[in-house]
Amino acid sequence: MDRRELVKAAIGHKQTKIVPYSIGLCPDAWEALVAAGVTEAKGREEFLDNDVENIPVPWWTWHALGEDWAGMDFPSSPSSCIGTGNYDNLADNIKEKRQLCDKYFLVSLYGSHFEKAYFARGIENFLADMAGSPQQTRRFLDKIIERNMVMLENFLAIPEIDGVLLGSDWGSQLDLLMSPDSWQEMIRPGEQREYDIIHGYGKDVWIHSCGNIEHVIPSLIEMGIQVLNPVQPEAMDIAGLKRQYGDKLTFWGGISTQQTLPFGTPEEVKAASRAVRDMMSEGGGYIFAPAQGIQADVPTANILAILEVAREGRDAGNMPE
Repeated sequence: MDRRELVKAAIGHKQTKIVPYSIGLCPDAWEALVAAGVTEAKGREEFLDNDVENIPVPWWTWHALGEDWAGMDFPSSPSSCIGTGNYDNLADNIKEKRQLCDKYFLVSLYGSHFEKAYFARGIENFLADMAGSPQQTRRFLDKIIERNMVMLENFLAIPEIDGVLLGSDWGSQLDLLMSPDSWQEMIRPGEQREYDIIHGYGKDVWIHSCGNIEHVIPSLIEMGIQVLNPVQPEAMDIAGLKRQYGDKLTFWGGISTQQTLPFGTPEEVKAASRAVRDMMSEGGGYIFAPAQGIQADVPTANILAILEVAREGRDAGNMPE
């Protein structure tokens, strides 16, 4: 079983002797590791050696928005945008990478829909738009999805890509940032179109949303998502999520980056990491990771501790059945 197959097994809710992992390390944390001299001259991705490989693709961003986009009233000027990246040899480069790499290939598109909207308007203005200008807001969100659909179809036919992550933070640590009804009316339709096209090309659907999004998890399952990230233990009861949805969702994350990693001892990090791993991976359906990318407030010894747990059971790189 190679690493791609290991991740696929987790998504397929198959029990394996080892658990796949994909750990994020923020630049400031990486710089701290380099300064501490513990990186063995490796690059960040090589040092982490995750089972999931991030595959960059062209996307788009806002460009030269008028001044009215920062105002309280819904703007009347065009929502102009510009593409990022290029397609030169994209498919060939990914194919070549596949020949050299046995990892699961994931395209990660953070800020794909709801976040894309409030990046243009500002979070306060856009939440007010949802309440005060619902028709205009729906049209704006539809326009974002139309752009996303074009960009998605430009790379989804590449056979070596295994899955696509779409990121939009719908929650605070207490609850959704909007009412569940507003999410159903304004967010769900566009998300469904994206999930459907990803599935249509035979890829897995991964979703990133920070915060407490328990109100919409049943809907996300109905809509066909397979992997949910980051599963913050400060925001949701992760044991309860596993009990209720563990046969339907694969969870990626769950280890506290607010308490355990920055403030625990290395032994406490190991114990907590093993406890989360063993609970969440029962029956498959878990990709080992902290609840967010590791930042510089995490001591070097604790970064090494969680990596040690992530790699347990891997004898000289062998992947047991």
